[in-house]
Amino acid sequence: MNTYAKYTANVFCAKCTEEHEKGSIIQVETKYGKENDSIVFNLLLKKDGFFYYSIVRADGYNIQERAKAKAERLLGWSASASKKSDAYHEASNEGRDFLSLAEPVKVGHHSEKKHRALIDRNWNRMGKSVEFSDKAGEYESRADYWASKVNDINLSMPESLEYYEFKLEEAKEKHEGLKSGKYERRHSYSLTYAKKAVNDAAKNLETAKKLWE
Repeated sequence: MNTYAKYTANVFCAKCTEEHEKGSIIQVETKYGKENDSIVFNLLLKKDGFFYYSIVRADGYNIQERAKAKAERLLGWSASASKKSDAYHEASNEGRDFLSLAEPVKVGHHSEKKHRALIDRNWNRMGKSVEFSDKAGEYESRADYWASKVNDINLSMPESLEYYEFKLEEAKEKHEGLKSGKYERRHSYSLTYAKKAVNDAAKNLETAKKLWE
């Protein structure tokens, strides 16, 4: 049996009861009982009779596809909420010709009940229109956030190996440039932050190599 186990931030590996060859396809079960076909990469460790492997989904689903799916789903919700807002706004125009006359409610008259009910209905409909308009805006804002994540790369992807090689060279060049005076030190911690960026990129590259090299 193969299940998911957290290896590091954003990365889940396969916890297996048996050994597997690199490149083989295995089924990995989620905590909800769903099984995903996954491609085996590297053996990360052996512990307590289990074998831990880095894996990717065989269907290509990853963080980028997840972000894309979330953005599309939220845009759908936004469109639906916007449609409902428009419908409530249109419905709030019931009796518009009559209400535009600004006739006062005739207290005690047989029309009083209908007049008040019409005003209440339209008021509630306009409130619903505003509510769904706000929801549409919220969904759209969240969709924009996930759309901005579509091209992100992290350690859960084999592409992270090349990505962090580049990030390490970039960080080193910036650090050396600050030391040599090629780049301006904009504040007293510029060099410290640049060194931290080098260390972080080196650590991420080391992890990426264990996972995907």
